[in-house]
Amino acid sequence: MRDAVRDRLLDAHRPVLERALSCADAVAAGWDGETTTDRDAVVDPYRTTLARADLLEPLVGALADAVAAAGGDLAARPVPDVPYLAVTSRGVVLRAPIESGRLVVTLAAFEIDPYRRGPALPDALTVEHRHSP
Repeated sequence: MRDAVRDRLLDAHRPVLERALSCADAVAAGWDGETTTDRDAVVDPYRTTLARADLLEPLVGALADAVAAAGGDLAARPVPDVPYLAVTSRGVVLRAPIESGRLVVTLAAFEIDPYRRGPALPDALTVEHRHSP
């Protein structure tokens, strides 16, 4: 299932994912050097940059498509905020409940300790299926 979801995201939503990574480039360009140790220079600026680029709705749209590729259905339309979309110090995390647990998609825009721009696609994209206990 994870491979099918990842393939679907890369095939159908690559432009959105690439634009989200470009936003991370813009955030990193504002640092004094190639890295930073300041979390505040990552999370809020990244969310703001994503919002200004009108990417939050397309990212949750990609999540809905990911759930469909996993064979599931969302009970409600996802919103571009927690619990469906979180902008973290690592990047964008998309989460959705599915029948057998939770689907978690991470677009790793940044590496941590110190913060630096992360890998390009496809390496930046990970999909996890977290099973319910």
